[in-house]
Amino acid sequence: QVQLVESGGGLVQAGGSLRLSCAASGRTFSLYAMGWFRQAPGKERESVAAINRSGVGTYYAGSVKGRFTISRDNAKKTVYLQMNSLKPEDTAVYYCAAHISSSNDNYYTGSDEYDYWGQGTQVAVSS
Repeated sequence: QVQLVESGGGLVQAGGSLRLSCAASGRTFSLYAMGWFRQAPGKERESVAAINRSGVGTYYAGSVKGRFTISRDNAKKTVYLQMNSLKPEDTAVYYCAAHISSSNDNYYTGSDEYDYWGQGTQVAVSS
């Protein structure tokens, strides 16, 4: 069992930046591939970024590529999402998720592939 707690959300003007953190507790963090998802009102949850166990392999949704950066610190059991050049359409609740992975290389983009979820943190971008 692993518990995930997100932080760092808030209200920011368009063009601004936020850094989300997701702190994990419980089992060995380095065994998990991690992902960030978001869900806007009236929309389905979507994958934003993902990272493999080693932190070398990453994925970004097309809508955030070049603006967001996912990273992890296995010693601190934390995954981050640096969000720059924020747009109003980035407004959503952001969730981190963990997938028990047997591979150092794989990352995962489907929400049904993840085993554990945080409670979410709200990001609001004003125009």
